[in-house]
Amino acid sequence: MDERFGTFTVLIASISRSIRRIKTHEMASFGLKSPHVSCLYYLYRNGGLTATELCDICDEDKASISRSIKYLEDQGYLICKSSSQKRYLAPLELTEKGMEIGEQIAERIDRILNAAGDGLSDEGRAVLYDGLELVNRNLQYICEEF
Repeated sequence: MDERFGTFTVLIASISRSIRRIKTHEMASFGLKSPHVSCLYYLYRNGGLTATELCDICDEDKASISRSIKYLEDQGYLICKSSSQKRYLAPLELTEKGMEIGEQIAERIDRILNAAGDGLSDEGRAVLYDGLELVNRNLQYICEEF
């Protein structure tokens, strides 16, 4: 256990880098960038969401989500159905083009998650995610003290 800090930080950083590389590689075939993945994925999985909800579910800041929404809207992947509400509170929905790409992205994510978890039992996966959620909450609590 003497190497807990090194093991933890190196593994988390390595996982994060791998995820970014996979997103970049997988999105290149669509002409999209990594930040667009979460927006398309969660809109596909959940239907209409607001920018505020996307910020929360994607754990991204408002500026990043706003840029992604603008790009995806300009490219015809999503639309904002309401002009009467404030923009960040208006529901966003995928267009037909967005639904097609969203489905392909969801399929790729499912395939990659299955491959990444190869060798983990359902029980082992549940323990892993429970542990990661606990560590995340604890680290967020520590950060709030700053």
